[in-house]
Amino acid sequence: MSGFLLLLGQAIVYFVGLAYIFYKRKTIGIGVFFCVIGAIHFLETYLAAVYFIELPFGLISPGSTVMFTGKLAFFLLLYIKEDAESMRQPVYGLLVGNLLMVVLALILRLHGDPAGLPGYNSDLQFIDQIGLLMIWGTGLLFIDLIALVLIYERLGAVVTNTVPGRMFISLAIVLSFDQFFFYAGLQYVTGVPISAFYGGWIAKIGAAVFFTLMVSAYLTFVERGELRSETHTTGDIFDRLTYRHHYEKLVARVGKDPLTGLQNRGQLDAKGPAMLRVASRSGLAVSLMMIDVDHFKSINDNFGHLVGDRVLRSVAETIAAVKRDDDELFRFGGEEFVLLCPESPLDAQTLAERVRAAVERSPHPELEQSVTVSVGIASFPIDAREFAVLLKRADQALYRAKALGRNRVCDASELSALPR
Repeated sequence: MSGFLLLLGQAIVYFVGLAYIFYKRKTIGIGVFFCVIGAIHFLETYLAAVYFIELPFGLISPGSTVMFTGKLAFFLLLYIKEDAESMRQPVYGLLVGNLLMVVLALILRLHGDPAGLPGYNSDLQFIDQIGLLMIWGTGLLFIDLIALVLIYERLGAVVTNTVPGRMFISLAIVLSFDQFFFYAGLQYVTGVPISAFYGGWIAKIGAAVFFTLMVSAYLTFVERGELRSETHTTGDIFDRLTYRHHYEKLVARVGKDPLTGLQNRGQLDAKGPAMLRVASRSGLAVSLMMIDVDHFKSINDNFGHLVGDRVLRSVAETIAAVKRDDDELFRFGGEEFVLLCPESPLDAQTLAERVRAAVERSPHPELEQSVTVSVGIASFPIDAREFAVLLKRADQALYRAKALGRNRVCDASELSALPR
């Protein structure tokens, strides 16, 4: 009875502590939750290897029964309330951290025996054993979590759509798989008896019941917001958990204009001020060109928006081909583009003319007219010292170029003095 109460007390403390940190994740950051999981991971593995209590049905380790089962339950809660991308981060962190720990321990072993201390002798062999178990356990955890989410999602489609039912069945299946393989590694390293295998499995199923009930209560009474209702295919979930290539491409597309593939306005707002700060510290200059496609509305009206889109893509490609390697090209919005040119105040007019001429020469067989652009230039620090003001000065120069007949370049220095 005392052994059962020990497990129950530890499970309650474990759940309440982690649930509170999880609940506060919006305030203190999800990283705190991840760090707590990582810190407990070592104790969990240590107890799973050396600390057992005897119950009528076998040897039970609190580390394996309470902490590991609870960790799986919280990872599933993380998936339910957040997403697969959030769930995968601590798993990769644990795996890399454990590998690094083993490498560092091996380096110490190559040094030789450490200096002796009164009443204590270091046990590097124990670190080796725990390191191997942690790598083995984290590798299994990686597989466990992929299987856990896949089973959880599949159960919602073919068996039951209730969160408690899906959670318990998912945990029971994954824990059974994990118990078999982790015991194999544990038996190889420490030689634990077979009673630790079947006793641990029974205890884990009991712990799955406990944590399922606790997570269900948490979702009912603490975080009562709607759960994610969208369904994911098996391949989609696997890709999200394992950093497959098309998710890397998705990341690469962030900050890009979908039509032209150029950097978007958000990237301009972030990179522009940063480029000016670097130039200010280095005593260098930056030129900003505001480029507008002339009479673009008439192209859309007369030839359609699909042709207009092709014109925008063609203009973007032409400017990208003319600009220098260090220049940054953005789609500002509509038919406007911005070209940021570091260290080129004297060459800005020449570069702008090259851009204008290149666009005018570009063929557009579907149109009955050539495509031209007007360009306004402003330079830091001559025309403005703040990015927002620099953008405004370039826009004023662009307006002047359009007022003079379009298909031309105008520099902000040609305008009358305005506040900078």
